[in-house]
Amino acid sequence: MNNEFISYEQALALKKLGFNEPCFAHFVKHYNEIKCILNSDDFDEWWTNNSDDLECKAPLYQQVFRWFREKHNLYSFVFVFDQGFGYETYKEGVIQTNESFESYDEAQIACLDKLIELVKK
Repeated sequence: MNNEFISYEQALALKKLGFNEPCFAHFVKHYNEIKCILNSDDFDEWWTNNSDDLECKAPLYQQVFRWFREKHNLYSFVFVFDQGFGYETYKEGVIQTNESFESYDEAQIACLDKLIELVKK
């Protein structure tokens, strides 16, 4: 099930970009250990007042890609080709990766990193 959630590092970057959508779980960092914990009923209310980097929401990939579409008008997809997998992002023109990834999951992670980078600019 943890494969459905983005990484802690990506979630933390999204938090800094203003991502604050309801999520099923959140990450907690305690020393060097990071855990993904399902939310309690009062988590979203508590979350609005939490600004530290030790906890952040743990969104699903699907939620994050929807957030980029709705909030930043950034569209993307992962595709398969002869050399492996790649991705494209769209806003004002096409940005296509020149890299080849061995798996869909690797391409999806790289695509999400690219979207984060584009919004940071």
